[in-house]
Amino acid sequence: TPELLQEAKRIEFPDKVISELSGKSMEEIKKMREENGIVAAYKMVDTCAAEFAAATPYYYSVFGSENEAVCTNDRKKVLVIGSGPIRIGQGIEFDFCSVHCTWAFAKEGYETIIINNNPETVSTDFDIADKLYFEPLTPEDVENIVRLEKPDGAVVQFGGQTAIKLTQALMELGVPILGTSAENVDAAEDRELFDHILEECGIPRPKGDTVYTAEEAKAVANRLGYPVLVRP
Repeated sequence: TPELLQEAKRIEFPDKVISELSGKSMEEIKKMREENGIVAAYKMVDTCAAEFAAATPYYYSVFGSENEAVCTNDRKKVLVIGSGPIRIGQGIEFDFCSVHCTWAFAKEGYETIIINNNPETVSTDFDIADKLYFEPLTPEDVENIVRLEKPDGAVVQFGGQTAIKLTQALMELGVPILGTSAENVDAAEDRELFDHILEECGIPRPKGDTVYTAEEAKAVANRLGYPVLVRP
């Protein structure tokens, strides 16, 4: 029911989870939300703990509340997708790149918007970008921000794998991908396709193979010879 859906979104159930629990498709859940006005609003973080008035453009999403994010249209906007939590294969170097990317666009006169969800990185300092959305890096959460801000372009190449995985979702929303195109990102990501490109260009590289099971990995490693580098 709309009432149950409203409550589920109020306590931050993602559409994907609601879809799995209800047996309805994500498209049906999304349509039901839109028909009943169940949309994300954004509240401003009070960085001064109510000690004195603060107007920091640092937002988090809620459902069933008043929107405090002011949509501006006086400058071109660029959306920079962050890298999320630091973990194996996703290091601080991505955050460094995202910050310098944001500064570069700011110098060119763009309004800069960062989406990231790691409070321990420089990109989530409230004074790095014109606006910061502290949100999960998922298609649903990014879509909510895109529909509100209507950016002129997005940068995904500095956010590591987390940001790159959002490329298709952004393209489906009509957001131009700035920098490396989605096609070239896919060519670099798909190891078999990339190896084929290197072969066509006659570029030497270490021998390798793609495997899908532990047994295949052992067989290929024995064939290639040790030491071997394994990448997920």
